[in-house]
Amino acid sequence: MLAKEIDKPFDDSKWLFEIKWDGYRAIAEKTNQEISLYSRNGLSFQEKYPIVVEQLKTIKADAVLDGEIIILDENGKPNFQYLQHYSDYQDKPIQYQVFDLLELNGVDTKHFELAKRKELLQQLIPENEVIKYCDHILEDGISFFELTTKNGLEGMMAKKIDSIYLPGKRTGSWVKIKNHQTQEVIIAGYTAPEKSRKYFGALILAEKKGKDLVYVGHTGTGFSDKSLKEMYELMQPLIQKESPFIERVKTNSPATWIKPELVCEIKFTEITKDGKFRHPVFLRLRDDKEISEVNGENLYSFEGEKKTVKKEKKENVIMEKEKSNSYKKNVKLLASNPKKEKKNFNKNDTVKEKITTNKSSLKSSTKQDKDGPDKTYTFGKTKVTVSNVDKIYFPEDKITKGDVVNYYISMAEYILPYLKGRPESLLRNPNGIHASGFFHKDAAEKAPSFVMSQKVHSESNDKEIDYIVCNNLATLVYMNNLGCIEINPWHSTIKNLENPDYLMIDIDPSDKNTFDQVVEVAIVVKKIFDNAGAVSYCKTSGASGLHVYVPTAKKYTFEQVKDFAYLVCMMVNEELKDFTTLERNLRKRGNKHIYLDYLQNRRGQTIASVYSLRPKPGATVSTPLEWKEVKKGLSPQQFTIHNIAARVKKKGDLFKGVLGKGINLLKCIEKLEG
Repeated sequence: MLAKEIDKPFDDSKWLFEIKWDGYRAIAEKTNQEISLYSRNGLSFQEKYPIVVEQLKTIKADAVLDGEIIILDENGKPNFQYLQHYSDYQDKPIQYQVFDLLELNGVDTKHFELAKRKELLQQLIPENEVIKYCDHILEDGISFFELTTKNGLEGMMAKKIDSIYLPGKRTGSWVKIKNHQTQEVIIAGYTAPEKSRKYFGALILAEKKGKDLVYVGHTGTGFSDKSLKEMYELMQPLIQKESPFIERVKTNSPATWIKPELVCEIKFTEITKDGKFRHPVFLRLRDDKEISEVNGENLYSFEGEKKTVKKEKKENVIMEKEKSNSYKKNVKLLASNPKKEKKNFNKNDTVKEKITTNKSSLKSSTKQDKDGPDKTYTFGKTKVTVSNVDKIYFPEDKITKGDVVNYYISMAEYILPYLKGRPESLLRNPNGIHASGFFHKDAAEKAPSFVMSQKVHSESNDKEIDYIVCNNLATLVYMNNLGCIEINPWHSTIKNLENPDYLMIDIDPSDKNTFDQVVEVAIVVKKIFDNAGAVSYCKTSGASGLHVYVPTAKKYTFEQVKDFAYLVCMMVNEELKDFTTLERNLRKRGNKHIYLDYLQNRRGQTIASVYSLRPKPGATVSTPLEWKEVKKGLSPQQFTIHNIAARVKKKGDLFKGVLGKGINLLKCIEKLEG
């Protein structure tokens, strides 16, 4: 869950206030003594902060926690530089400040009010020098903010006491107030050094506006000799000839442009009328942030936020009603010892049901929440144990985890050719389709020996990510056991990561589009590929769209394939202007337009594999189609876990040509030009 930024503190009895920590946001999962610790974008912190991992084992329950990893300096204040270079500062105190509880002994707590989540959390966290319960105060936000300012802290968080946890959403129920103005920006290049300065003069800064980069200033201050050198070395592999800006950017000295993959944080005095930062100072590199997250956060007034919170409160009430049955069940499961009731979290709280858990109940509730027996599958000499095979994944359809495993076993002959040799971005839904899922890329560290893995350097994070590579059925079942209902392979293999096996166009409708319109777009896409002499293949997304593929057989780079896909999408848009767009930004493209997504053709992008289940009601499957089937009346809901095996037995693998002979890209372009 994310927070909006507002410009000033406030007092309110319906809010609580916490310190805004200057560290890495981190999710921790504890199952028995198995620990996972990772960033918002799925990068593992296991090896980087082992002491945190070890101390998480002292928690006497299975849980999913949200918090911030920090390191304290000599004055007892968080120091982000120490955290980034932890190997050099292991003598400094490290802490994991835990401020939220997302799951407890298998019970989803995200739909509990924040007051209840924090009450449970406080009882859960042991007395520990590393794992810390993030405390708070009630009501007095203004005086609390003054204390954070006086003590040189980054700022404070304000959270609505009755808010539920909405993963991935930036809502007005959580807001942040900073002690100084800071912003995350994209590094687009650097200028040449002058006089005695070494390495570079200033960083050239950018923000994303839609698909384009916009120049927002440059900064040459805030660097030490060491950080100048480190930043310079980090930028060298990213150098490119062309400016990443559409506009012409004037600099005081010669500029070197780089691929816009690095994010840094700056502080500044104000933003000018033309959108430039005044007096920007470099604070730190943000290797935990993706450039897609850098769109320029505007400040909101608290009065404006109150309106937003009011609107979001209505949405939350709807969600609460939808979850009411399971919510009541979970409250009963977690409540115990009513005679020894805890003091109410907030004197103004009028909630009728109070959670009065004690530590002994946390230990015993695991047995009550047990979903069913484990089952061991044998593949030759390899055995894979799947836990809780009776756990319900699709409530409306009564489809279990075991049913998902059995589906993939039955379809292995057809799906494995599209997975072998490819890094897998794991989309995990361990609690079924209605609980929040999450992507987990760096997943190979704890995998068993029969699972192949491949370390791939991430330029955007300057880290090695250890991907699972799904080469066999045992690995596929292992992934299913982790909660992978949907399977997401790379478009390229580890033998040649830079050159994809195919081009793909994702026809992505809004809620206002009909599926007949999606079909119309797919037919036009096919027509243009036919005109180019490129054979194309279509499959349902398994959700609301269609995917059109063209084989490229590793003959071209991602950049070349993406550019050709862009050309085709422009021609489709020209023909269907009324309801298609190449604008990715949801607000800008409007709610009546189908997005022609050519950007899927980038290194590291993934999409649901052919024959993959989707975590959607109905247990739909991403299914290959004959082009004669792509006509009005088609629906992705026609193809499900129940009928796909019989369909494939009858029609065979309609998608196998995607891995076949690739197109001649130059000839295709020449034909389109003609």
